[in-house]
Amino acid sequence: MVGIIDYNMGNLASVYNACHLLDEKATFVKDPNELKNFDRIILPGVGAFGDAMQNLNETGMKEAIYEFAKSGKPMIGICLGMQLLFESSEEFGNNEGLGLIDGKVVKFDKSKMHEDTKVPHMGWNVIKTSNEHTLFEGLTNPYLYFVHSYHAVTDPKNVIGTTEYGYDFVSAVHKQNVYGFQPHPEKSHDNGLKILKNFMNIK
Repeated sequence: MVGIIDYNMGNLASVYNACHLLDEKATFVKDPNELKNFDRIILPGVGAFGDAMQNLNETGMKEAIYEFAKSGKPMIGICLGMQLLFESSEEFGNNEGLGLIDGKVVKFDKSKMHEDTKVPHMGWNVIKTSNEHTLFEGLTNPYLYFVHSYHAVTDPKNVIGTTEYGYDFVSAVHKQNVYGFQPHPEKSHDNGLKILKNFMNIK
């Protein structure tokens, strides 16, 4: 059973529909006490980092996520959900994150980009994979759908995928049982469904 965390910040319907297409039983989770009952969880997210963390704190979901991460069961953050996995974000000031993966979230550096390059980064782009990671099984440098103005900076040992937009940035991460994707697999057709299926197959 897959738990999709509902904290009023997620693109829940498309994540749920993607799970349904994969014949996976998925349920929205609003009660933090129920999180531990799931085999794996998805932390979606659309919106501002600070608002998201405030919602996780106020609902008690932040502590429930910590406990789930300690259990060793797989969890994945998508888009804003991936950014929340890190220690902090500079979006609208300095905001503390979940800290499940070391690193921070920063705004795209326009000084490193061509003047015509627009932020937010929006549309289809490639994730370059340096090795055959479990989540990319059956895929080679897949195209996925992105919408974001900020990206993560972290230790290279946590990085399983990068993407070029003006410069290379971190677009997929993995640390122990915690995974993160900056793009939206649930909106990325067959490539995205394959990534989600690979996540569902993790023991």
